[in-house]
Amino acid sequence: MKQNSLYGLIAATLLLIASVGVQVSHAKDQLPAPTGKQVLEVTGMIDATTDGTSAYFDIDQLMALGPKQITTATPWTSGTVNFVGIPVKALLDAVKASGETLSVTALNDYTASMPIDVLTDANAILAYEMDGQRLKIRDKGPLWVIFPFDDDAKYRTDAYLAYAVWQVKLIKVQ
Repeated sequence: MKQNSLYGLIAATLLLIASVGVQVSHAKDQLPAPTGKQVLEVTGMIDATTDGTSAYFDIDQLMALGPKQITTATPWTSGTVNFVGIPVKALLDAVKASGETLSVTALNDYTASMPIDVLTDANAILAYEMDGQRLKIRDKGPLWVIFPFDDDAKYRTDAYLAYAVWQVKLIKVQ
């Protein structure tokens, strides 16, 4: 008799939980807070955060994700330029992103939305250095989405050029 009462109590509790809409959420992985000046916030569909909602990075944290170099010409620079930055894929892996689209916002609030696979298939980087110099705000820094524009004509189309957001401050994973 006691066992049936226990099962009844468990069933009633589960029914009550379901009826009030209580949801069980999984804990997010904790990333360290920036120790230097914050240059990037990543938010949205991510499972690794600094504060439970967003992931914040300083330049040293980004550099620790593994630099990649792209040498290419752009419509905004003279001649061929050597960019160094982190692969967008490495950043998305670090924050455990699960979305399909990125909304990239600049310091002036210009925002471009782009499919994640467009960036990862192209091996795009979030550049922090150009020709050996750290990107400054007046030089499209601190971060600039760079594609290997010289590798394929499709990277020089209006769509890809619009994805090349500079002065990046925020990336939202959707």
